[in-house]
Amino acid sequence: MKKLDLSRHEKEIVDQALDFWKANGSLDDQKVQELRTTIDERSFEWKVLARYAFWVALASLIFSVVSLFSDNALEKFIQQFYDTPNVIFCFFFAGLAFAFYFLGFRNKKRYPEKTFSNETLMLAGSFSTAACIGFLGQVLDRENHFFSILFFLSILIYGVLSVKLSSKLIWIFTLVALGIWFATETAYHSDWGWKFWGMNYPLRFTIFGAILTTAAIFVQPKFASLKPFKSTSIIIGLLYTMIALWCLSIFGNYSDFEAWTKIRQYEILYWGLLAIALSLGLALYGLKRKDTVIRDIGFVFFLINLYTRFVEYLWDNINRTIFFLILAISFWVVGRWSEKIWKKQQSSSE
Repeated sequence: MKKLDLSRHEKEIVDQALDFWKANGSLDDQKVQELRTTIDERSFEWKVLARYAFWVALASLIFSVVSLFSDNALEKFIQQFYDTPNVIFCFFFAGLAFAFYFLGFRNKKRYPEKTFSNETLMLAGSFSTAACIGFLGQVLDRENHFFSILFFLSILIYGVLSVKLSSKLIWIFTLVALGIWFATETAYHSDWGWKFWGMNYPLRFTIFGAILTTAAIFVQPKFASLKPFKSTSIIIGLLYTMIALWCLSIFGNYSDFEAWTKIRQYEILYWGLLAIALSLGLALYGLKRKDTVIRDIGFVFFLINLYTRFVEYLWDNINRTIFFLILAISFWVVGRWSEKIWKKQQSSSE
């Protein structure tokens, strides 16, 4: 049966419409379920990615030209703030955060339908909160444990705001703040060294991401206020795990750069094999469950890990011309494959 291919945002709108018609009695439950089976969520937007990449490149070029002509003026402007105490910046961003939160809550109450503008105000408040805490951390001595407590405070602030506003974007800030707190707390208890309980940062965050993902699947749904953020937590947890595991496959569980340079990459190959196996497992799980996000995360990191191993073991062993030729051909194959998927999606939706 031919299905309607929609983006995630479009599918969410259609789902909301179906729920609305079901609630007011326009459609019965059986008909709603029947209509849902005719909808498919579009996978990764390759064409959109290409368009955004060109836009970013153009914007970067513009900023580069502007910076070239205004560099002296910008430098003089920044120099005026070199001697300003960090506590001043801390109070400034605290006031700015309060103003954004006040406007956000007020607009949320007065204009609840303006979701985008309200959430933008809250995001601005989130950025200001992060800046305020950052400068407050500069004021306090990092040897003091209160430095770590500040990051924990930001988790509570972001968590409450995300629940109150039902904002998945602010929930992302909560999980990012949780990661920063975890790094700071473990660093404090290891006297600001690179290892904590024999684990360097990549290994620590591999475990941290795995715990976060597991908690999102089994623990978070038990709390009604946190249940809507389950999918977001799973994605962030997987990203923590896969990025950290990729770093672990390159550097191993080493905290000393000189010691790492003396080893051969095959000595830590088991981390690379684990990263490849896990990413491939995620890709296959996503395909089986028709979960496009998990599938794409697995597929992207599967490619990243394969190319990383390719560079590690072939860079010093084959001619540079052949190396880049193989790389070019492989990327061309991936590009052609992505293009076929995109064209197939287009033809099926017509």
